[in-house]
Amino acid sequence: MDNSETLAAFSALSQQTRLDVFRLLVKAGADGVLSGEISDRLDVRQNTMSANLTVLLNAGLVRNERHGRTIRYFADFESLRGLLAFLMEDCCNGNPDICQLVIDEIACG
Repeated sequence: MDNSETLAAFSALSQQTRLDVFRLLVKAGADGVLSGEISDRLDVRQNTMSANLTVLLNAGLVRNERHGRTIRYFADFESLRGLLAFLMEDCCNGNPDICQLVIDEIACG
């Protein structure tokens, strides 16, 4: 990940609905969530949700799979890992023990 990709990701996440969508998809994990279900869970009109999902797609934070007439969305965990790695690349001035607290906080489990 580079500066422009990081800025695109932060720009996409700087809006409340998109942040809520991304967090919902992260929570859903490998199962993802159908687009209509995302709208229902967050109580957002489908056309508004579609626009927000497009922003997240263009930022590389989510991916989708079409199944007939439905679209299932997933958090792009590779992109998320890249974003976190970019942010922490020069962490702690060469003292990785300090970073371990952050890693422990964001690790699954």
